[in-house]
Amino acid sequence: MNTQKKITGILCFLQCFVLTVLAESLPKDTIFRYLASKANYEEENIPNYDLPNPLIMKNGSTINTLKQWNQKRRPELLRLFETEMFGKAPKHPKDMHFKILTEDKNALGGIATRKEVSVYLTKSDKHYFTVLIYIPNKRSGAVPLFFGLNFKGNHTISLDPGISYPTPEKQKEFLWKRLPPRGIAAARWPIEMLMENGYALATIYRGDIDPDFDDAFKNGVHPLFYKKGQHHPANDEWGTIAAWAWAMSCAMNYFETDKDINTSQVAVFGHSRHGKAALWAGATDQRFAMIISNCSGCGGAALSRRAIGETIQAINQQFPHWFCRNFRKYNSKENTLPFDQHELIALLAPRPVYIASATEDQWADPKGEFLSGVHATPVYEFIFGAKGLDAKEMPPSDTPLQDGSIAYHIRSGRHDITQYDWKQYVKFADKWFRK
Repeated sequence: MNTQKKITGILCFLQCFVLTVLAESLPKDTIFRYLASKANYEEENIPNYDLPNPLIMKNGSTINTLKQWNQKRRPELLRLFETEMFGKAPKHPKDMHFKILTEDKNALGGIATRKEVSVYLTKSDKHYFTVLIYIPNKRSGAVPLFFGLNFKGNHTISLDPGISYPTPEKQKEFLWKRLPPRGIAAARWPIEMLMENGYALATIYRGDIDPDFDDAFKNGVHPLFYKKGQHHPANDEWGTIAAWAWAMSCAMNYFETDKDINTSQVAVFGHSRHGKAALWAGATDQRFAMIISNCSGCGGAALSRRAIGETIQAINQQFPHWFCRNFRKYNSKENTLPFDQHELIALLAPRPVYIASATEDQWADPKGEFLSGVHATPVYEFIFGAKGLDAKEMPPSDTPLQDGSIAYHIRSGRHDITQYDWKQYVKFADKWFRK
């Protein structure tokens, strides 16, 4: 028996060693398939866990008032997520400035004005990312805005020939592939529908900010902020997701200068890994008036302690650049986390937040996403007097819960963002922005 245990232990060690050492050379889809095949998807196999109470401080004292939340607990939670998960980001650079690169007031057959805006991070015009914006032409005054990252370039969200391609130096993610064609992701971006409903849309190609692969943080914004002699973020400093969220906050500075955008009604949204970034952007920048998480899973809306589907260890092995290095301390040790993702949702209070899942997306743990909304509800209700998520049990598929400040639905289908999702987000935004 002892010999068998030793052999099992050695095999487990070798498995982890191989995954860790070869993670950089194996194709990401190969690693994903292996990790997904080994994941737990059964409720009965969830480990025992106790969720931390968002209204109890680390020292054991209870939060009872809005003042205590704002001055004590919220800063404490924010600091914990910064140092142990996402990583600390720098302040906005004082030399940040903007330039409108292109503007077409007759885009999409005349229904929209299209702008491309460069956000520069230094005095020179060398380092920047580009914000693509569509504003409905049929409007009276400033309009609310949906704002999120895209995966493969601004040009992929529409067949609109006026959208610029990423500059060559920003195409690092496509070194071994062709640049994705124009409009390939248009199904995920219902621009015309948003224009018809009176909403502006803005997006940034995430590779303009920091490419989505482990490049030792050489090709994105990180080197602009290294201290003398520094070549890599410290263990508690920003990873890629924090960099994406930080850049979205920088873009908000531009929106505040644009008379066509109602900056008191900006909804930050994201699908999958971009949903994680949207949640963190909303937590760190309270100017975002609404936050939308679409299938954000582990590191997003899903509770880490459930260890269903993608786990902390799996996400750190496949995407070691996403979070700060301190987060690796919690590989297979979810119960030692000083927080869980319901407290990330709580950091958004009292602003409206929408959490969405998909029935075939078990890797993202839909139930864990729903439960984050449930367990964030006491902060909304007790501290702010706002209605949270009005349910204790998951709703049937395609049956949205939108009565409270925390909304939820689980859509039929796979890991994606669809027209159905967007219709719910517009309906939810109408409720809060059209009052």
